[in-house]
Amino acid sequence: QVQLVESGGGSVQAGGSLRLSCVASGYTYSSYSMGWFRQAPGKGREGVAAIYTGDDSTYYADNVKGRFTIAQDNAKNTLYLQMNSLKPKHTAMYYCAATSRRFSSTLWDCSELWNDWGRGTEVTAAS
Repeated sequence: QVQLVESGGGSVQAGGSLRLSCVASGYTYSSYSMGWFRQAPGKGREGVAAIYTGDDSTYYADNVKGRFTIAQDNAKNTLYLQMNSLKPKHTAMYYCAATSRRFSSTLWDCSELWNDWGRGTEVTAAS
């Protein structure tokens, strides 16, 4: 059974930084995709960033490029999201996701294509 557990959320002032972590267990594939999605109150779930564990290919939403960095540690089965220069618009519940699929640059942000999800960690950036 696949389990994804996020941590690292919290409240920061605008301009601050946070690093989210997601520990994965139960995955039997040697390579797979992992990603971060977020959902703000009253809005739909949107893709933030994704990575393919086989070759470290990464994908980012345009509105986080240069500000957020996704990375993985295979030895620890852990996914990270470093978020810098946070703004109030980044306030949301952030979810870790995983799937055996390998995505192109245009499909990774379709939440329907991801199979496994964590429960989320809340991020608040106050103005």
